[in-house]
Amino acid sequence: MVPKATRAKKIRRSRPLKAIVRVQTGIRIERRILKVLKALAEYKDMTLGDLLEGIVLHAFEGKLPFQPTTLSDIQELKRIYGLDLGAEASHRLKEKDG
Repeated sequence: MVPKATRAKKIRRSRPLKAIVRVQTGIRIERRILKVLKALAEYKDMTLGDLLEGIVLHAFEGKLPFQPTTLSDIQELKRIYGLDLGAEASHRLKEKDG
């Protein structure tokens, strides 16, 4: 997986930036999901927060946050980090005792 400039990145860079206020948060998230997200953010040369904001903003509008090539990269990262959870596991996760 080698990062490359894409048309979408060029379009994003040409748009004016919006001033926002970010807050620090302490969320709990499944360990392997976090590993995949952090690896994807690193691969895409962005912060984890930027990646999560993008995913959420796309989801709020009912849009897919990833291109097919990125989805392929995510599948590889899931394999590397042993993430065997899919959408069907959403809202059905329980923490291990201990």
